[in-house]
Amino acid sequence: MLDETAFEQCLATLEQTVFDLQLQVNSQPATENWLDKFIGSVSDEAIFLQALKYGRELREVDQLVDKANNLA
Repeated sequence: MLDETAFEQCLATLEQTVFDLQLQVNSQPATENWLDKFIGSVSDEAIFLQALKYGRELREVDQLVDKANNLA
């Protein structure tokens, strides 16, 4: 178990970290459209489209499994 001094030091470090993170978040310019943050973030469209396809296929399989479980 931590002694009181070590606990207070950990708490002070945690508080400072939270403060620093809040400063980082608050210092970033606000965009009017959340989508603006993601425009241009995909560097390879073919890989992105393949990832979308895999996601769609996984959702379809999940739906089939759910239907099979409901019929059983």
